Amino acid sequence: MKKESINKFKLGLFVSIGILLLLGSIYFIGETKKMFSSTFRLHALLSDVKGLQVGNIVRFAGINIGTIDEIEILSDTLVRVDMVVDMKTKKFIKTDSKASIGTDGLMGNKILIISAGTYGKKQIKNNERIGTIIPISPDDILYKLKLTADNSAIITNDLVVIMGNIRNGKGTIGKLFMDTAFAENLDNTIVNIKEGSEGFNESMEAAQKSKLYKRLTRKKKK
Repeated sequence: MKKESINKFKLGLFVSIGILLLLGSIYFIGETKKMFSSTFRLHALLSDVKGLQVGNIVRFAGINIGTIDEIEILSDTLVRVDMVVDMKTKKFIKTDSKASIGTDGLMGNKILIISAGTYGKKQIKNNERIGTIIPISPDDILYKLKLTADNSAIITNDLVVIMGNIRNGKGTIGKLFMDTAFAENLDNTIVNIKEGSEGFNESMEAAQKSKLYKRLTRKKKK
Protein backbone atom coordinates (compact mmCIF):
# COMPACT_ATOMS: atom_id res chain seq x y z
CA MET A 1 0.00 0.00 0.00
CA LYS A 2 2.80 2.35 0.90
CA LYS A 3 4.67 1.44 -2.29
CA GLU A 4 1.58 2.22 -4.39
CA SER A 5 1.18 5.59 -2.66
CA ILE A 6 4.84 6.44 -3.28
CA ASN A 7 4.48 5.57 -6.97
CA LYS A 8 1.37 7.75 -7.25
CA PHE A 9 3.23 10.61 -5.55
CA LYS A 10 6.15 10.25 -7.93
CA LEU A 11 3.81 10.13 -10.91
CA GLY A 12 1.93 13.21 -9.70
CA LEU A 13 5.21 15.06 -9.09
CA PHE A 14 6.50 14.12 -12.52
CA VAL A 15 3.24 15.27 -14.18
CA SER A 16 3.29 18.52 -12.22
CA ILE A 17 6.90 19.28 -13.22
CA GLY A 18 6.05 18.46 -16.83
CA ILE A 19 3.06 20.82 -16.78
CA LEU A 20 5.18 23.61 -15.22
CA LEU A 21 7.87 23.15 -17.86
CA LEU A 22 5.23 23.18 -20.60
CA LEU A 23 3.64 26.35 -19.25
CA GLY A 24 7.07 27.97 -18.89
CA SER A 25 7.94 27.07 -22.48
CA ILE A 26 4.62 28.40 -23.76
CA TYR A 27 5.13 31.65 -21.84
CA PHE A 28 8.72 32.02 -23.09
CA ILE A 29 7.77 31.35 -26.71
CA GLY A 30 4.72 33.59 -26.44
CA GLU A 31 6.77 36.40 -24.93
CA THR A 32 9.35 36.04 -27.67
CA LYS A 33 6.71 36.01 -30.39
CA LYS A 34 4.77 38.83 -28.66
CA MET A 35 1.69 36.58 -28.39
CA PHE A 36 0.61 37.99 -25.03
CA SER A 37 0.95 41.69 -25.89
CA SER A 38 -0.66 43.94 -28.49
CA THR A 39 1.37 44.14 -31.66
CA PHE A 40 1.41 45.74 -35.08
CA ARG A 41 2.96 44.61 -38.35
CA LEU A 42 5.57 46.12 -40.63
CA HIS A 43 7.25 44.90 -43.77
CA ALA A 44 10.45 45.72 -45.61
CA LEU A 45 11.70 45.03 -49.12
CA LEU A 46 15.30 43.85 -49.54
CA SER A 47 17.42 42.57 -52.39
CA ASP A 48 19.34 40.24 -50.06
CA VAL A 49 18.31 39.09 -46.57
CA LYS A 50 21.87 37.85 -45.86
CA GLY A 51 20.78 34.79 -43.87
CA LEU A 52 17.87 36.39 -41.99
CA GLN A 53 15.31 33.75 -41.00
CA VAL A 54 11.75 33.56 -39.71
CA GLY A 55 11.78 33.89 -35.92
CA ASN A 56 14.87 36.12 -35.80
CA ILE A 57 14.79 39.19 -33.59
CA VAL A 58 13.69 42.72 -34.53
CA ARG A 59 15.67 45.23 -32.48
CA PHE A 60 15.22 48.95 -31.80
CA ALA A 61 17.66 51.06 -29.75
CA GLY A 62 19.33 47.85 -28.56
CA ILE A 63 16.02 46.40 -27.28
CA ASN A 64 14.24 43.35 -28.69
CA ILE A 65 10.83 44.63 -29.85
CA GLY A 66 9.60 41.92 -32.20
CA THR A 67 10.34 38.99 -34.47
CA ILE A 68 10.48 38.16 -38.16
CA ASP A 69 7.14 36.60 -39.02
CA GLU A 70 7.50 35.75 -42.71
CA ILE A 71 10.02 35.99 -45.54
CA GLU A 72 8.74 35.82 -49.11
CA ILE A 73 10.66 35.95 -52.39
CA LEU A 74 8.83 38.33 -54.72
CA SER A 75 11.30 38.24 -57.63
CA ASP A 76 14.90 37.39 -58.42
CA THR A 77 15.96 40.77 -56.98
CA LEU A 78 13.34 41.43 -54.29
CA VAL A 79 12.49 39.76 -50.98
CA ARG A 80 9.68 40.83 -48.64
CA VAL A 81 10.28 40.56 -44.89
CA ASP A 82 7.23 40.75 -42.59
CA MET A 83 7.72 41.47 -38.90
CA VAL A 84 5.58 41.58 -35.77
CA VAL A 85 6.48 44.45 -33.44
CA ASP A 86 5.38 45.38 -29.93
CA MET A 87 2.74 48.12 -29.99
CA LYS A 88 4.50 49.99 -27.16
CA THR A 89 7.34 50.92 -29.52
CA LYS A 90 5.11 52.15 -32.36
CA LYS A 91 5.29 55.79 -31.21
CA PHE A 92 9.10 55.75 -31.50
CA ILE A 93 9.25 54.39 -35.05
CA LYS A 94 8.84 57.20 -37.58
CA THR A 95 7.97 57.24 -41.26
CA ASP A 96 11.62 57.90 -42.15
CA SER A 97 12.99 55.14 -39.90
CA LYS A 98 15.17 52.60 -41.66
CA ALA A 99 15.62 48.86 -41.23
CA SER A 100 18.93 47.13 -41.76
CA ILE A 101 20.25 43.62 -41.26
CA GLY A 102 22.79 43.18 -38.47
CA THR A 103 24.37 40.44 -36.41
CA ASP A 104 23.59 39.54 -32.82
CA GLY A 105 27.16 39.54 -31.51
CA LEU A 106 30.31 38.83 -33.49
CA MET A 107 29.22 35.43 -34.82
CA GLY A 108 25.54 35.42 -33.75
CA ASN A 109 22.27 35.11 -35.64
CA LYS A 110 21.10 37.73 -38.09
CA ILE A 111 18.70 40.35 -36.71
CA LEU A 112 16.72 43.24 -38.18
CA ILE A 113 17.67 46.61 -36.69
CA ILE A 114 15.27 49.57 -36.90
CA SER A 115 16.60 53.13 -36.55
CA ALA A 116 14.73 55.83 -34.62
CA GLY A 117 14.06 58.26 -37.47
CA THR A 118 13.67 62.04 -37.22
CA TYR A 119 12.07 63.62 -34.16
CA GLY A 120 8.75 65.27 -35.03
CA LYS A 121 8.01 63.03 -38.01
CA LYS A 122 4.77 61.06 -38.13
CA GLN A 123 4.55 57.63 -36.54
CA ILE A 124 4.65 54.69 -38.87
CA LYS A 125 1.30 52.99 -39.45
CA ASN A 126 0.23 49.38 -39.11
CA ASN A 127 1.14 47.22 -42.16
CA GLU A 128 3.22 50.09 -43.60
CA ARG A 129 6.47 49.49 -45.43
CA ILE A 130 9.61 50.67 -43.68
CA GLY A 131 12.63 51.90 -45.63
CA THR A 132 15.83 49.86 -45.68
CA ILE A 133 19.56 50.41 -45.62
CA ILE A 134 21.87 47.95 -47.35
CA PRO A 135 24.80 47.30 -44.98
CA ILE A 136 28.32 46.53 -46.17
CA SER A 137 28.91 42.85 -45.60
CA PRO A 138 32.27 41.40 -44.43
CA ASP A 139 32.52 39.62 -47.78
CA ASP A 140 32.33 42.94 -49.62
CA ILE A 141 35.02 44.43 -47.36
CA LEU A 142 37.31 41.45 -47.89
CA TYR A 143 36.75 41.61 -51.66
CA LYS A 144 37.65 45.31 -51.79
CA LEU A 145 40.72 44.71 -49.62
CA LYS A 146 41.79 41.95 -52.00
CA LEU A 147 41.36 44.28 -55.01
CA THR A 148 43.41 46.97 -53.24
CA ALA A 149 46.16 44.48 -52.41
CA ASP A 150 46.21 43.17 -55.99
CA ASN A 151 46.42 46.71 -57.42
CA SER A 152 49.22 47.59 -54.97
CA ALA A 153 51.16 44.51 -56.06
CA ILE A 154 50.74 45.46 -59.74
CA ILE A 155 51.89 49.05 -59.09
CA THR A 156 54.89 47.81 -57.08
CA ASN A 157 55.92 45.43 -59.87
CA ASP A 158 55.61 48.22 -62.44
CA LEU A 159 57.77 50.51 -60.30
CA VAL A 160 60.41 47.79 -60.00
CA VAL A 161 60.47 47.38 -63.81
CA ILE A 162 60.67 51.16 -64.36
CA MET A 163 63.51 51.59 -61.87
CA GLY A 164 65.32 48.64 -63.41
CA ASN A 165 65.04 50.18 -66.88
CA ILE A 166 66.31 53.53 -65.57
CA ARG A 167 69.23 51.82 -63.84
CA ASN A 168 70.11 49.94 -67.06
CA GLY A 169 69.76 53.05 -69.21
CA LYS A 170 66.69 51.80 -71.09
CA GLY A 171 64.00 54.12 -72.33
CA THR A 172 64.11 57.90 -72.68
CA ILE A 173 64.34 58.58 -68.94
CA GLY A 174 66.96 55.87 -68.47
CA LYS A 175 69.10 57.29 -71.25
CA LEU A 176 68.82 60.78 -69.82
CA PHE A 177 69.90 59.64 -66.37
CA MET A 178 72.61 57.24 -67.49
CA ASP A 179 74.09 59.28 -70.38
CA THR A 180 77.35 60.80 -69.07
CA ALA A 181 77.50 63.36 -71.90
CA PHE A 182 74.03 64.58 -71.03
CA ALA A 183 75.02 64.78 -67.37
CA GLU A 184 78.14 66.83 -68.25
CA ASN A 185 76.15 69.17 -70.47
CA LEU A 186 73.59 69.59 -67.71
CA ASP A 187 76.38 70.42 -65.23
CA ASN A 188 77.90 72.93 -67.65
CA THR A 189 74.50 74.50 -68.21
CA ILE A 190 73.99 74.89 -64.49
CA VAL A 191 77.47 76.42 -64.13
CA ASN A 192 76.80 78.85 -66.98
CA ILE A 193 73.49 79.85 -65.47
CA LYS A 194 75.20 80.41 -62.13
CA GLU A 195 78.00 82.48 -63.72
CA GLY A 196 75.47 84.41 -65.77
CA SER A 197 73.45 85.25 -62.69
CA GLU A 198 76.60 86.37 -60.87
CA GLY A 199 77.58 88.57 -63.87
CA PHE A 200 74.06 89.99 -63.97
CA ASN A 201 74.26 90.84 -60.26
CA GLU A 202 77.63 92.53 -60.79
CA SER A 203 76.26 94.55 -63.71
CA MET A 204 73.29 95.64 -61.64
CA GLU A 205 75.57 96.71 -58.79
CA ALA A 206 77.80 98.65 -61.22
CA ALA A 207 74.79 100.38 -62.74
CA GLN A 208 73.51 101.36 -59.32
CA LYS A 209 76.95 102.72 -58.35
CA SER A 210 77.11 104.69 -61.60
CA LYS A 211 73.73 106.29 -60.97
CA LEU A 212 74.77 107.15 -57.42
CA TYR A 213 78.04 108.70 -58.66
CA LYS A 214 76.19 110.85 -61.22
CA ARG A 215 73.78 112.13 -58.57
CA LEU A 216 76.64 113.08 -56.25
CA THR A 217 78.49 114.88 -59.09
CA ARG A 218 75.41 116.90 -59.98
CA LYS A 219 74.95 117.95 -56.38
CA LYS A 220 78.61 119.19 -56.16
CA LYS A 221 78.24 121.26 -59.33
CA LYS A 222 75.20 122.95 -57.93
